[in-house]
Amino acid sequence: MLHQETAPSRVATHHISTRLRPGDARGHGSRPPTVSPAGQGLWVSLGGVPVKLLEFDGALREIMDRATSVGASPLGVCSANLDHILHFGAGSRWMGAMAEHASVEWLTLLDGAPLVAEARRLTDQPWPRLAGSDLVEPLLDEAERRGLSVGFLGGTEQAQELIRSRFAAERPDLAIAGWWAPERSVISDEQASLELAAQISATAPDILVVGMGKPRQELWVSKYGRLTGAKILLAFGAVVDFLAGRIRRAPSWISSHGFEWAWRLMLEPRRLARRYLVDGPEAYLKLRQVSAAEVPPTALPAGRKPEDSIIAPAPINNQAPQPFLPAEARAEVAAIVVTYNNADDVGPLISSLRAMTGEQTMKVVVADNSPDDRTMTELGKHSDVISLRTGGNLGYAGGINAAMRVAGPADAYLILNPDLRVEPGAVAALRRRMRLSHAGAVVPVLLENDGSVYPSLRREPSVMRALGDAALGSHLRRRPAWLSEMDFDVEGYQYAHRIEWATGAALLISDEAAQAVGEWDEQFFLYSEETDYCHRLREAGKSIWFEPTARMWHEGGGSGTSPQLTALLSVNRVRYAAKHLGRSRALFFRAAVCAAEIARINKPGHREAARALLRKQLWQTLPHATRSPGLSKGLPTGAVIIPAHNEGKVIGRTLDSLKDVIGTGSVDVIVACNGCTDDTESIASQYRGVKVLHVKEASKTAALNAADDATELWPRLYLDADVELNSEALHAVFKALEAGPLLAARPAFRYDTSGASVLVRAYYRARNRIPGNAQGLWGAGVYAMNAHGHERLGEFPALTGDDYYVDRLFQPAEKAVLATDPVVVRTPRSSRALLAILRRTYRGNQQQGPTRGPLSTSSGAATSTARTLQELAVSVRGPVSACDALVYAAFAVIGRCGAFFTGRASSSWERDESSRQ
Repeated sequence: MLHQETAPSRVATHHISTRLRPGDARGHGSRPPTVSPAGQGLWVSLGGVPVKLLEFDGALREIMDRATSVGASPLGVCSANLDHILHFGAGSRWMGAMAEHASVEWLTLLDGAPLVAEARRLTDQPWPRLAGSDLVEPLLDEAERRGLSVGFLGGTEQAQELIRSRFAAERPDLAIAGWWAPERSVISDEQASLELAAQISATAPDILVVGMGKPRQELWVSKYGRLTGAKILLAFGAVVDFLAGRIRRAPSWISSHGFEWAWRLMLEPRRLARRYLVDGPEAYLKLRQVSAAEVPPTALPAGRKPEDSIIAPAPINNQAPQPFLPAEARAEVAAIVVTYNNADDVGPLISSLRAMTGEQTMKVVVADNSPDDRTMTELGKHSDVISLRTGGNLGYAGGINAAMRVAGPADAYLILNPDLRVEPGAVAALRRRMRLSHAGAVVPVLLENDGSVYPSLRREPSVMRALGDAALGSHLRRRPAWLSEMDFDVEGYQYAHRIEWATGAALLISDEAAQAVGEWDEQFFLYSEETDYCHRLREAGKSIWFEPTARMWHEGGGSGTSPQLTALLSVNRVRYAAKHLGRSRALFFRAAVCAAEIARINKPGHREAARALLRKQLWQTLPHATRSPGLSKGLPTGAVIIPAHNEGKVIGRTLDSLKDVIGTGSVDVIVACNGCTDDTESIASQYRGVKVLHVKEASKTAALNAADDATELWPRLYLDADVELNSEALHAVFKALEAGPLLAARPAFRYDTSGASVLVRAYYRARNRIPGNAQGLWGAGVYAMNAHGHERLGEFPALTGDDYYVDRLFQPAEKAVLATDPVVVRTPRSSRALLAILRRTYRGNQQQGPTRGPLSTSSGAATSTARTLQELAVSVRGPVSACDALVYAAFAVIGRCGAFFTGRASSSWERDESSRQ
């Protein structure tokens, strides 16, 4: 028998048997409340949360009986209020997570005036509030009487010290197992949490009071509670502060009228304002809309054990890697990879996947969208990889579909970006989560180069979320979920849970789900294709889960940037809304996305995005699926002009990249050899269809003007002799300049830093992260103008830096960087060679106008020193990027100072010879 004096002082007790018979229940539910197996208390669903309705003494008895039972599974106890419904109720991130982890059995009790009122409506009888702060003292009384040990986890060391002092005077006979006040970093780290649970287990507590706040305490208890060895785990939130006397309880007349929330808000407005004023109304609506007298089943799936919920770090796999299986053999996992100029990426990815073949049978299928042979050549080194050309650039969705058609049978299909590196055990962890949760798809945690977690989880697009993202962007990351599509919540990346969708860099899809959903929608080309696919998965009744123990590193492809890709990102969001939100909501959604782009119109790429959203006819000019042209068939006319001074080592490589258009009759390819003393002319002359000009003066300006005089075709593309350009990129540039409004354009580019020193690679990594460096016509070694644009130029002036000069002739709306197959720009290999290039570039900028300062972009870019500094600072996201930024700044300062000292007096042509080897 419990001590009767402990309950009346807090909540009046009732005897269940005299209050309600199961057949007497009335209210909103279609069925009577569910009677618990023990015959005591009733189960109802409040806002989607299973809650057991008990009287005060019945709750105490049930908890303490479990504390003294032998062989029973641990019991977790929590109280459900509106905050609990917000986190664990219907449609929430953690819906079902407590039952899913299930390393403990949960007893969720009634708390909060709105839930008490809803329970009364459902059962037609009153039920008491059973808040943790009301229960904890009677439970401690009973633990002291029965000689049970109690441990305290959570709160601050100061609060725990106050409790120690109080218990020494008031509870001298209470057996204390231990006190633990871990930092949040400990709770959020899996290995540290496992060690903490082991430390607690060593003290053998019977009862563990856990006060970490929702949802952290319930998630931690669900995952690690069984490992603590405690029979009872009380997830009672702020109870540590109540026991320490740091928070005053509300007067009884306030609590009895349901206004305890207002009392607590008055005492702690900074901490509780969002919970009660922002999140509270949302949870209350959920409570009224989805409560019922029938509780959905929460039993574990057949064959699943409670300990299955504890997913420890993957053990080291000592089995030797096995060959990948052929297409016709059934594999446990088929990895699907779509490549586009990823010759440098596929090798490391394949190596990381091969290390997993000791854990499961695998096959790897790669669909290559690349315009050249480099990626396929690299894939040819792996004889057991299934690789195929797509016959063009079909985009991400099209590439996945092409690979899936030849992949053959598999239990699951793992969609991967080519620039990922898969950690040991990651694939096995994804498969395990798929099995335990009966998921249709599972996604891993993605890590940046510096080890930070990339926020890859997303919520379903909606008008309100589009408005929230338009107004706030990445600011105010803790805003309500209905105001942000992106999920920034730290807890969301620490525990397994259902999600709505995630970025498509890595996605494991069950064979059953893939068959149910069908092919990926190729209208999206790039961006939003994964949003659409996940939406269709959910429509088919397949759940999508996030598994934090599966880790993959996202290296970044380094393919360059383009305003057209920024525009495509926004346009495809609107395409998605038109497909799934209905006409009226899609119109509002488009307006919200357009407002976001207009608000950021001064940032690179957003001007083009706003124009595309306002003028739907521009959508067809954005990147889309293309098949390789029949070479000369349909290729627009124009000219390619290549000035060359002693470029014998590289001119053949450049002309090889243009082999599809040389000699077609529609494109003039002109090599203007100026002052050459090597074999540049003889090499270029071997290419039938190439016009070779002999210019005596060793002058790039003279070569450009001579080549202009040698052709009458437009547009004209000016290409450095050491830069490689393919026919598809040339096609896109000529097409964009044929009929305005553009006067000048260039293709996207990527840096090839193969063989470069550590410092040079760091410089170009930092340079890639500065948006302004990719928005002008300069810096890529290639640009083009149509006839109207060239009229503004006239002849090329005798200046260094022709690309910078041409870029300054045009307004932003008159020029563009196109999202094409990127040209290959080979960087200097040594620091000395890089500095020579920088000195020449900065000196050329001085000739053309006021200098921009030592930290201007390496081509004397159109951004100011302050702007470049700002973009450089923003690009720093960790130790690696910080070091890269410092290297970039050092090279820029030294290069600028060198240009200042030599000024116009230098007569040497400081060319990089290291990349021409």
